[in-house]
Amino acid sequence: MQPERPREPRREMITWEEVDRLIDHLIPQFRREFTAMVMITRGGVIPGGMLAEAMDITHILTAAVDFPAQSASQKAKLIAWPQFIQFPADDKLRGRPTLIVDDVWGSGRTITAVKNRVSAAGGFPETCVMHFNPYRNLFGRTRPDYFAAVTDAFIIYPWEIDRGVDQMLMGDVSNR
Repeated sequence: MQPERPREPRREMITWEEVDRLIDHLIPQFRREFTAMVMITRGGVIPGGMLAEAMDITHILTAAVDFPAQSASQKAKLIAWPQFIQFPADDKLRGRPTLIVDDVWGSGRTITAVKNRVSAAGGFPETCVMHFNPYRNLFGRTRPDYFAAVTDAFIIYPWEIDRGVDQMLMGDVSNR
């Protein structure tokens, strides 16, 4: 049974110290050695960099994904086909255990699209986020392979604060 969805998303700002604790909580969870990492831009770049450094992963790649709305309706936004703006070549992923990193699993659309594409390229993907929001998850019982915390909040990370807290607090939380 899917948890009941809160009406108005709660917003929570976290500190760099909390990010460090989340990273420290993730590292012992990994069940295999990864020979590649795909960081989803932009949210996965900082946690991915921190994990890559801690785990000594040097084969680091990025993926940028957009879900263009075909119309203004919410339903159309949810079923839009992903557009890969940037994605590694198949030969960079083939045969590699690959950790896919993003900051948060909200709807799960972005990280799932990347996971499927890594798998189609012949890689062995596993997903990792700092925060998992089961209330917004569009994939039923599917969840990240690794996550540091469960939340119902819209998380504002310390690297986002410099862009203006007012902008973040007024931002569209449905796109994550």
